[in-house]
Amino acid sequence: MSFLIRVIINALALAAAVWIVPGLQIHAVGDGAVNTAVAYLVVAVIFGLVNALVRPIVKFFSLPITCLTLGLFTIVINALMLLLTSWLTSFTPIELLIENFWWDAIAGTIIIAIVSAVLGLFVKSDRD
Repeated sequence: MSFLIRVIINALALAAAVWIVPGLQIHAVGDGAVNTAVAYLVVAVIFGLVNALVRPIVKFFSLPITCLTLGLFTIVINALMLLLTSWLTSFTPIELLIENFWWDAIAGTIIIAIVSAVLGLFVKSDRD
């Protein structure tokens, strides 16, 4: 149940980022018309898997530079995870397109983090 709620929160955060940042787009490729909500959920699942599997490894190996920048390099790591998600979705019928790394990916990452944190406040955790 917790995984499904996290996927929905990620989908809503991605929707907010796509709505605010003009260089982020999610669209379906091919002939089949995919529902917008399904497209956001598919990208959110891929984004969640990238964050669960790849991000801890990258954070571990970038720990010295993260300490040197007082944690600000974490924003770059999160933007790289968004770019990896974009690359992985290029192999699916639903694509996340990012036009520019420095503006679109970084701004999208910040918006996703803020929206996820705010929506996470309203969800009861399994740890409670």
